[in-house]
Amino acid sequence: MIYIAPSLLAADFSTLSTEIKKVEQAGAQYLHLDVMDGAFVPNISFGSDLIASIRKCTSMIFDVHLMIKRPERYIDRFVKAGADIITVHYEACENPMAVVHLIHSYEMRAGIAISPNTPVEHLFPLIEHIDMALIMTVEPGFGGQAMIPTTLEKISALRKYAEERGIDLDIQADGGINANNVGLVTSSGANVIVAGSAIFKAKKPRSVILEMKASANNNPFII
Repeated sequence: MIYIAPSLLAADFSTLSTEIKKVEQAGAQYLHLDVMDGAFVPNISFGSDLIASIRKCTSMIFDVHLMIKRPERYIDRFVKAGADIITVHYEACENPMAVVHLIHSYEMRAGIAISPNTPVEHLFPLIEHIDMALIMTVEPGFGGQAMIPTTLEKISALRKYAEERGIDLDIQADGGINANNVGLVTSSGANVIVAGSAIFKAKKPRSVILEMKASANNNPFII
């Protein structure tokens, strides 16, 4: 199934509750929440307090993407804040598998993300233990970048690896995705699509989401 996850980074933070309700009513299933620490990535966004404050605004799935060093130190905070899925970066963990087990110990869905320069093969030993893999299609840390075409090869390789082993895995793609290129992403094997400006900055976000879903459904992955 295709899921659309608007990235809150592209929202107007002066009217967050209104912005969140707007994309929920437009048909988004997930709300993608990028947490940046200014150390793992060269930018700072928001933390668990903001996530807790907006939890009451929506019933959407809170898809929390931790772009922070040593994320195991803060998992409990994001659980308490209302996360539904917690994704950490392979590059930010000394022991990614241990962090996955920690997330699962809270009965949470766990994901592992990789940046564009990280070989996708690093995820292969982990996919039987995670609920979602996130392939960054831009360099993490800033919104508004163009999608890096070579990252589609990583999505495809990961989907083929999972399919050949009968592993049911959500693959999320994040960065530079819009209605014009989402078909390239889904035909490569992704089924959870993060989009920021394409949705939050749109005059008619519902139309954008419907167009993205239609393009995704018309461009499925074929092994």
